[in-house]
Amino acid sequence: MQTEQTAADAAVLDTALTALADGERRWARLPLTGRRDLLDRMRELTARHAQEWVDAAVRIKKLDPAAPLVGEEWLSGPYVFAASLTALSRSLESLAGGRSPLADATFSCAGEHVTVRALPSTRYDELLLSGFRAEVWLQRGVSSAAAKANAGLAQLQPAHTHGIGAVLGAGNITSIAPLDALYELIAHNRVVALKLNPVTDPLLPVFEKIFAPLSELGVVRILTGGAELGGRLVADERIAHVHMTGSAVTHDAIVWGAGAEGARRKAAGTPKLNKPISSELGGVSPTIVVPGDWSAGDLEFQARHLATQRLHNGGYNCVAAQAIIISADWPQKDRFLAALTAAIDTAPARDAYYPGSDDRVATARASYPEARRLGEHGERLLVTGLDPGADETLYSSEYFAPVLGVVELPGTGAAFTRAAVDTANEKLTGTLGVNIVAHPDTVAELGEEFDSMIERLRYGTVAVNAWTAVGYLTPTASWGAYPGHTLDDVQSGIGVVHNAWLIDRIERTVVRGPFRPAPRSVLHGEWALTPKPPWFVDNRTAAQTGKLLTGFATDPRWTRLPAIFASALRG
Repeated sequence: MQTEQTAADAAVLDTALTALADGERRWARLPLTGRRDLLDRMRELTARHAQEWVDAAVRIKKLDPAAPLVGEEWLSGPYVFAASLTALSRSLESLAGGRSPLADATFSCAGEHVTVRALPSTRYDELLLSGFRAEVWLQRGVSSAAAKANAGLAQLQPAHTHGIGAVLGAGNITSIAPLDALYELIAHNRVVALKLNPVTDPLLPVFEKIFAPLSELGVVRILTGGAELGGRLVADERIAHVHMTGSAVTHDAIVWGAGAEGARRKAAGTPKLNKPISSELGGVSPTIVVPGDWSAGDLEFQARHLATQRLHNGGYNCVAAQAIIISADWPQKDRFLAALTAAIDTAPARDAYYPGSDDRVATARASYPEARRLGEHGERLLVTGLDPGADETLYSSEYFAPVLGVVELPGTGAAFTRAAVDTANEKLTGTLGVNIVAHPDTVAELGEEFDSMIERLRYGTVAVNAWTAVGYLTPTASWGAYPGHTLDDVQSGIGVVHNAWLIDRIERTVVRGPFRPAPRSVLHGEWALTPKPPWFVDNRTAAQTGKLLTGFATDPRWTRLPAIFASALRG
């Protein structure tokens, strides 16, 4: 017998899906110019409601509204969403004019891959992210001509829609759910039933305001509720496709079912879900520290860089670094690990807002009782002494909490980089993102060996002297696992999102950043003017810089730049 809540969920779902079926017909008739206008209106609404968005995120994450950490919510919330709306709007403008979104793109080659420069893509990028670059690598065999011809994906045939897509939102980064909904609508030409994660339900009012142009047309419906409503949504016969962000455990429960029944189905290869699913699922992300001759400033800066990779958003990121791969024979190893320990220990304190975090830290502590307890209350764990040849729990379990392990491998130079790639590829679960930190002189000395290192890493985003999250913040880059995973071995997921140029057959994105912040970067021959990035957890002006950058993303104007530069330089 149905409970009252079950009956209410069924009624809400039926109303939403009926409206979306009608909306799909209106969407099919809407020309590309009309679609672009909707995105532009959404960007204006993002500007109007950005503060409300961030205020809701601050309450969810139990942050001090006056703390610099609020900058995380500006950058990973309305900033990247507004920037993505702009990039998608330009792609639709190109397609409406009969041009490829890649018509003016810069193509190059990396090994056997054709690449597309995704960052910088504008003069503004060259100034605001000076020294940062990103390239989208196409799959082997895809030419630049083919990439141009196929860019646009489902918007190449806008009248040919593909039903209703269900998007199951994430509970950690507040832009994930709205960005995934946009990608489902634009890249796949499916109208969207977006179900928020209960953690982010307080964002419903602001999302409804920003998505009003799409919801008024009937092409997006935003739903809230628990697991039962989510299960009912994905199982509904009117849903043509599912996209989710979360864990592999949740993915398998959706695809195969829970418990013993799910295990039987998975073993037999008979999914419970009878429709296609794409996903972004995280994993155990590594950072490879390539040994070199570093100054005291380099050691300090890169220690804070790695601390940020683990502790940003409290450690609740799908691409948070969990395993540091370092050379046991690096003469500066002990000094670097001491600096890393200090950076983790002294990083700003924050509450563990994400459900289950304390339990996961306790589980890690039980597995590694000798781990160092860092932070104000010992809530952060640094695990050393890991055996690179063993099947360590830290290699296979994404803790989704402030737990960081250190894996020491023998060797230096090419011997180390080869072993580090093998460890990252073969020992660690997941393929979402990998970071490499290397002194520019070491990169030059390794030459083709360093290029080979990048190419051999089987990850959806590879970041050199940058955090892979820079790829997330770049609308024209792709975001997702390395291609090739299957439903029964899903790892970090299937498919990509973001990808505002709507490129087909992507293999990965490669991000590069400056090894040093300005002004040290310029003094040492790196032509990069970026000071300490605003996403660093110890950036003193992150909140102000993030807010200013969001204002720029919603309304790009040269007159906004001086205030951004002034704030960034004080960080």
